[in-house]
Amino acid sequence: MTDEAFRLTSLDVRRWDFGSALRGYDKARVDDLREQVADELERLARANQELDAKARGFHEQLRAFRERDKALNDALVTAQQLRAETREQADREAQLILREARAEAERIVDAARGEARRIASEIDALERSRRAFIAQMRAFIDKQVAELDAAEAAGSAGHNAAQAAAHAAQSDDPRRAMQTPAWLDPVKAAQGE
Repeated sequence: MTDEAFRLTSLDVRRWDFGSALRGYDKARVDDLREQVADELERLARANQELDAKARGFHEQLRAFRERDKALNDALVTAQQLRAETREQADREAQLILREARAEAERIVDAARGEARRIASEIDALERSRRAFIAQMRAFIDKQVAELDAAEAAGSAGHNAAQAAAHAAQSDDPRRAMQTPAWLDPVKAAQGE
């Protein structure tokens, strides 16, 4: 017999009738054994039910673990895809930032070059102005030196005239004493006499 064909329960054992026979087994001992077998069958049935319940629980846990494992794998795949997409987006943004930074750097360098050219032009203009100023100052100083030389020459002539006037004043001619040399008289100097 196989397990599927023969199912013996504790109730079957308790109700089983062995019948009577002459010189058969001791009825009390058979009843005791029958009761023990029935108790053991009950215990085994309970244990089997408990094991079946545990097995169902384990199967349920296994199913839940498999679902969680699948969810974790899906989440991991999604996270990897998201990481790849994020990395690609970050690379694109980095390239954009680099292009913008290079363009800004070129703009700043161009502006600095323009400013350098403007400053160089200003320096050239200032240098030309300085040279022109030095030339003007040199011409002015040369003119002043020439005028000083002329005044000194006129001063020598005037000194001689003053000595002559002083000498004339000592003489008796009052007209000569009244004459002022041209270089000492501002009116005569303005008139060019």
